[in-house]
Amino acid sequence: MSRKGDCWDNAPMESFWGTLKSELVHHQKFKTRLQAKEEITEYIEIIYNRQRKQQRLGYLSPAEFKQRCYANLFAA
Repeated sequence: MSRKGDCWDNAPMESFWGTLKSELVHHQKFKTRLQAKEEITEYIEIIYNRQRKQQRLGYLSPAEFKQRCYANLFAA
């Protein structure tokens, strides 16, 4: 990593936290810490990692992108 204060090192995580807050946290009122932990974990594991369309993947979800990669690999 580079020197202290270099904002580029933290940019991917800052982007993730902004997305998490805007898509889930600011729209929910959690009753307990356990409920918050469970819903955030579910959001990350199911929606963010598998279903959410991502610009860097050509606006495909990670699952769709992986499926197309395997289809192209076996088709060749």
